Amino acid sequence: MAIFNRTRPGLSVQSSREVSQHDQEKVATASDSPDESGVPISTDPSTHLRRGLRARQVTMIALGGALGSGLLIGTGSALARAGPASIFISYTILGFIVWIVLCSLGEMAAWLPLESGFTGFAARFVDPALGFSLGYTYWFKYIITTPNQLTACALVIQYWVNRDTVNPGVFIAVFLVVIIAINYLGIRFFGEIEFWLSSAKVLTMCGLIILSLVLMLGGGPDHDRKGFRYWKDPGAFKPLYAEGSAGNFLGLWSVMVTATFAYLGSELIGVTVGEAQNPRKVIPRAIKLTFWRILFFYVLAVFLVGTLVPYDSKALSFATKQSTGASASPFVVAIIESGISVLPGFINACILIFVFSAANSDLYVATRVLYSLAKEGNSHHIFARTDSRGVPVFALGLSSLIACISFLNVASDSRVVFGYFVNLVTIFGLLTWISILVSHIYFVHARRAQGVVQQNMAYVAPLGLYGTYFALAFCILIAIFSNFGVFVHVPTRENPDFDYKTFITGYLGIPLYLAMILGYKVSMKSKGKTAMTADIYTGKEYIDYEEQQFLERKAAGRDTTPRSWFYRHFIAWLF
Repeated sequence: MAIFNRTRPGLSVQSSREVSQHDQEKVATASDSPDESGVPISTDPSTHLRRGLRARQVTMIALGGALGSGLLIGTGSALARAGPASIFISYTILGFIVWIVLCSLGEMAAWLPLESGFTGFAARFVDPALGFSLGYTYWFKYIITTPNQLTACALVIQYWVNRDTVNPGVFIAVFLVVIIAINYLGIRFFGEIEFWLSSAKVLTMCGLIILSLVLMLGGGPDHDRKGFRYWKDPGAFKPLYAEGSAGNFLGLWSVMVTATFAYLGSELIGVTVGEAQNPRKVIPRAIKLTFWRILFFYVLAVFLVGTLVPYDSKALSFATKQSTGASASPFVVAIIESGISVLPGFINACILIFVFSAANSDLYVATRVLYSLAKEGNSHHIFARTDSRGVPVFALGLSSLIACISFLNVASDSRVVFGYFVNLVTIFGLLTWISILVSHIYFVHARRAQGVVQQNMAYVAPLGLYGTYFALAFCILIAIFSNFGVFVHVPTRENPDFDYKTFITGYLGIPLYLAMILGYKVSMKSKGKTAMTADIYTGKEYIDYEEQQFLERKAAGRDTTPRSWFYRHFIAWLF
């Protein structure tokens, strides 16, 4: 429900920030939950999220979304496939692309922190059809990844409890009930839980990086100073599909694709926009900090593990065959080969935290995206309804119900079908980046055409449109060649034919995404936005007012949100 009409392009930005008495009267008639000043804090309490996420929580949720089991486990298969130099180069380049995507998202979110997040940006700045397609592809991705993470939790538990002793379905049910409860208890409870889970991830990675550095310099029980030995023998690059430079490049590109999907999830900070306190300050700050932390953890971690384990290690070859758990981690391989035998169980517990946190945040994202679709009029309005805590309970209920497909993994024959679903939706994460970058391009043209002065903006992407165009071209290139392996297939006795199943599930997401855009445009007769018709003002005055109220409450000492003494004294210096 829009309360404020878009300010005319000719008006200054400062004038658009002022909330007139007439506008306040319009807000008062649209809501029955005024704050102590007499002006309501919600345009419609029954469909309004609560801004309960503090700055530290937003930052850690964004960081936790990118620090997944892919870093602890996925780097092993990448190292065995392409060598240490390939994973280092690929993760560095993709870290730079992630930074551009986050900066583009941050500029739009700082100007207009919509409850509908980046789906709202796509609908307002580009075309409602793009918002529709982006919303459903992103929701589809997370209603599949949520049960996938729940399954991973059950598989990690098998490190201690054998499958024959307790059926994995029991653990799936337990974890599902827990994450539903966490999401149902409200955004502040969810934010605090996810903050500490993400903090555990960060501490785990810090410990592994320090330990890896010590082992690299010969501080382990074997006192073997490895240095860059394995970069020379067996080598920095491992050829893939061919010999020589062509094989080295194909190996590098295969890891580029792996690194892309490892970084996916960092954009979920755009989903928290509608529930962040003082988002114009919190979101840009979180994006800046998140980038450096992700780059530090990913790039430094893959660099160190590449110096500790040769790509032709038999132990690494065994680890890459494992689906999850400590035995599949290249860090565990490095630790065991250095003569340390007591850490795999501890690392397995850390991996359990990683995947449980991912399942928890994935359900949160699925719920909020479905809520956003309803707010934009692209889903049934009941999914936009919230309870007294600001939780979209109907959206949470449907997303939780769909998450029950995780029980398919209990049966081995169903697990194969479920694996195809997972492969299908991974491309949707990359399409999300592409949509965010396209939205930013349209937004920049719109704000320039409508007279927005850059100095009055809370945050501007450092590389501007040049960086956005570069990242967009790179993401499109990866999307096109993400499953290039099926085209350079080398026939084997086990797989002599063209892998059409991987080809279909790997690329089907792109035509589905485009078909939804075209179908919406045809059925709804939507028109694309121009620089002068893009809506960059509706609701901005009210968000300005919310920001002013928050700052006044904070200045007056009425910001009573509890602060963690332990965090301030022992953790804040790190984060």
